[in-house]
Amino acid sequence: MKSVDELVDELIDLSFAEDIGDGDHTTLCCIPADAMGKSKLLIKQPGVLAGVEIAKMVFKRFDPTMEVEVLINDGEEVKPGDIAMVVSGKEQSLLQTERLMLNILQRMSGIATMTRKYQQALIDAGTQTHVLDTRKTTPGMRMLEKQAVKIGGGMNHRIGLFDMILLKDNHIDFCGGVHNAITRAKQYCKDHNKDLKIECEVRNWKELEEALAEGCDRIMFDNFTPADTEKAVKFVADYAKEHGMTRPETESSGGITFDTMIPYAKAGVDFISFGALTHSVKGLDMSFKADGSDKLIIK
Repeated sequence: MKSVDELVDELIDLSFAEDIGDGDHTTLCCIPADAMGKSKLLIKQPGVLAGVEIAKMVFKRFDPTMEVEVLINDGEEVKPGDIAMVVSGKEQSLLQTERLMLNILQRMSGIATMTRKYQQALIDAGTQTHVLDTRKTTPGMRMLEKQAVKIGGGMNHRIGLFDMILLKDNHIDFCGGVHNAITRAKQYCKDHNKDLKIECEVRNWKELEEALAEGCDRIMFDNFTPADTEKAVKFVADYAKEHGMTRPETESSGGITFDTMIPYAKAGVDFISFGALTHSVKGLDMSFKADGSDKLIIK
C-alpha cells in the first residue's frame, strides 16, 4: 500500500495537471521568468488553520527553490487580518501554485474549524464522547480531509475499506443476520491473517443482543433515539460485566447533527460519527496576496 506522502504527491501532481495543463499562459505572457517576489497568506475569517504542512509540500513539489516562512501552525486558531505564512520565490511559481494551495488550505481549515466546534461543544457539555468522521469525503482528497479532522480535535474512523471491518445494514441483510455476518468476519480475518477491528451496526434490540453474543470491538447504534441509546449503552456495559468480557466501544450514527448531538453524548456513547464534517463543510476564507499589496485588500 502507498504511504500518505505518496498519495498526497500524486494528488498534487494530478491537481497541477488539471489546473495548468500545457502552461499558465496568463502568467507566462506577462511575468518574466527571472522575476522574484513574495506573497503572504492572509486570513479573512475566524477559524482553525489546517493544511500548512500540505501547502509546504505543494510549493516544494512545484518549485524546490521556493522558501516558506510559517507564522501560524496547523491547529492554531486564526482571526481576520492574521498572516499565516509568507512565501518567497519566482513570481511565476507564486502565481501558479496559488490556487491549489488555497483550495487545500481553505477546505482543510473549514473541516478543522467545524470539527473543533463539534468536539468543543461535547467537552463543554461535560461528556467524554469523541467526534468521528466518515468515508463521505471528496474523491482523491480523503487523506487530507481525514488529517483536517484530527487537526480540529476529532478522531478518524477507518480510512477506507481496508483498515477495519464495518458490518453495516446491507452486509447484515445479505448475510442473513448479525450472527452470520460477525461469524464470517472473524473467519475471514483468521483465514487471511488479518488483525482488523470488527464493528457491527445494529438497528434494534435483537441485533444488539446478537452482536454482543458474537463479540465485536465496537457496536454502532443506527438511528436510535437518545433515550434508547442510553438504555443500549447501559445494556452493553452490564452484558460485558456479567460475561466477564471487555466492553465493546459504542458509537451513535444516523442523521445526528450539531443541534441534536448533546443528548446522544450524554447517553454515554464513546463516539458520534458525522458525515457533515467532510461532505457539507464550507471552506475558510483566506487569500494569497503579493507582499506590499495591502492597499488592495478590503478588510
